[in-house]
Amino acid sequence: MSETDGRRNLRMPNDDELFAVVTRHDGGNHVRVRCEDGKERMGRIPGRMKYRTWIEEDDIVLVEPWDWQDEKANIEWRYDSKDAAQLREEGHID
Repeated sequence: MSETDGRRNLRMPNDDELFAVVTRHDGGNHVRVRCEDGKERMGRIPGRMKYRTWIEEDDIVLVEPWDWQDEKANIEWRYDSKDAAQLREEGHID
């Protein structure tokens, strides 16, 4: 792999993670996300990301749905626009 083709090794979802699109910012550390399984969930931005990673509407993120409350999920990762474009090109997301 060469850096000239622009392809990077991106963080991919593990077994219990899903791709999602941020649809709305609810304030504080909560966002609404539309997951690849078709469900709308409330996403929680963990403290380790809250001030370091700015999450906005239409961002592509990785979420991990809660085991005990399926309508909620933790945000695990945010892709920048270049990474999101690469995921679309490779067919991982629509």
